[in-house]
Amino acid sequence: MLGDLTGWHMIIILAVVLLLFGATKLPALSKSVAQSARIFRTEMKANRDEAAAQTQADAAQASLDSTQPTGDTARTTTSSVLTSSNSTQDH
Repeated sequence: MLGDLTGWHMIIILAVVLLLFGATKLPALSKSVAQSARIFRTEMKANRDEAAAQTQADAAQASLDSTQPTGDTARTTTSSVLTSSNSTQDH
């Protein structure tokens, strides 16, 4: 779409922008655009960092969940430990 623009087209576009906004408003306009771009980049970085932290927290929780026995396994393990301790006390 914009690939057909040549140098002359860009000069005409810049002239129209200069006529519309005036030479005195262009520095303020460019400063505002730069500030908005800076804020956008900062927010995107914060969002990326937050997503990475959430991913790490999810991975840590998943590894904790996989190492802890589930309900039936915990009961079986506990009952087998109790059974073996009772049999050692009988001797």
